[in-house]
Amino acid sequence: MQLYNYFRSSASYRVRIAMNLKGLPFDYKAIHLVRNGGEQRSDAFLALNPDGLVPVFIDDTRDPPVKLTQSLAIIEYLDELHPEPPLLPREALERARVRTLAMNIACEIHPVNNLRVLRYLTQVLKVDEAAKNAWYRHWVETGLQAFEKQLVESPMTGTFCHGETPTLADLALVPQVFNARRFDCDLSSMPTVLRIVEACQERDAFKDAVPSEQPDAE
Repeated sequence: MQLYNYFRSSASYRVRIAMNLKGLPFDYKAIHLVRNGGEQRSDAFLALNPDGLVPVFIDDTRDPPVKLTQSLAIIEYLDELHPEPPLLPREALERARVRTLAMNIACEIHPVNNLRVLRYLTQVLKVDEAAKNAWYRHWVETGLQAFEKQLVESPMTGTFCHGETPTLADLALVPQVFNARRFDCDLSSMPTVLRIVEACQERDAFKDAVPSEQPDAE
């Protein structure tokens, strides 16, 4: 298995956690999103993913080989082929809840704050650094406050976002909080979020996936 990713990419970070939890070895293919104008813009990488985004996952253990480009789809693929430990509950309603939590981050919070959006703000719209960071903090704080409320209001919330073992929701949450801290977001109103992130970070699968532990870390 191969994972084309960038050490600080939230979406890549999610997949690394999943593969670690399942004990799946993979070849780490570093794609630097800033150096040389962004290696994701090279012809070679665009042949893998025309969107020019990481991660790209390739499974050469299948015949024919499988290529996937969306982090949540990659994780669900891995979960179906390697079901232990499960990252989605078996019961339909619980599974829908976990997907909802994960998508709240991956589809609502993350897209308006990823690198290409922030670069468009500064390079094309000429937004200054302070305004860019204010944009980031506004959307992340607003989104995570709503996430906190969902966690608090549900009896299904446990040590982790859903119950007593990590799920897809935790795999989305931990990278988002990591980046929120990088941008000095105010997380003081989110004690449940912080408690869950702390519980995740006690596990080796999460520790080994952090950006600072990756071979391309800077």
